[in-house]
Amino acid sequence: MNAAIQNPLGGVTRAATDTDIEALLGRCALRDAKALKELYGLVSSQLFGVLLRLLRSRALAEEALQDVIVRVWQRAGQFEAYRGRGMAWMMSIARNRAIDLLRTQRQTVSIDDSDAFEIADESGRDELEMSATDKMKTALGQCLGGLSQQQRECITLAYVNGYSHDEIARSVGSPLGTVKSWVRRGLVSLKKCLES
Repeated sequence: MNAAIQNPLGGVTRAATDTDIEALLGRCALRDAKALKELYGLVSSQLFGVLLRLLRSRALAEEALQDVIVRVWQRAGQFEAYRGRGMAWMMSIARNRAIDLLRTQRQTVSIDDSDAFEIADESGRDELEMSATDKMKTALGQCLGGLSQQQRECITLAYVNGYSHDEIARSVGSPLGTVKSWVRRGLVSLKKCLES
């Protein structure tokens, strides 16, 4: 099967066949960085399209594409052509990454809901409910305190102020990829902390 490719960063590349993709995956398994670059040029637009449809955010899809390419590089040795096409294997990695990100977003919404506890009228609630709320606020405060200053600042800008990753990067004067890493790692740490 041929796949017409348009790179999400601009420009059109040649059509890729299943054989091309699978050969490049084989070279990636041997840690051929040039093969990874060539593979990226062949498949990135298709992977990006799937991610964009699932995530409905260009910034999130770009971040996910980066993660998918890293996973393809790390797992290229696990690809077995007799089980299916290389493109289908990579699409599966992309879909799984998108689902993980969507789950993370849902969980961060529940963390954001803690702000509502401060706004809600507590006069009608019983002491048991208030103590649970107080415990949750205390736990969230402790977990936020356990993050690095950069992670805490980026998460606050994103989830309290509603900044995009680009806006956060400009605000804190750090590269976009670094900001995304701080937010992602901070959210993972918060989740682990709140679940313990």
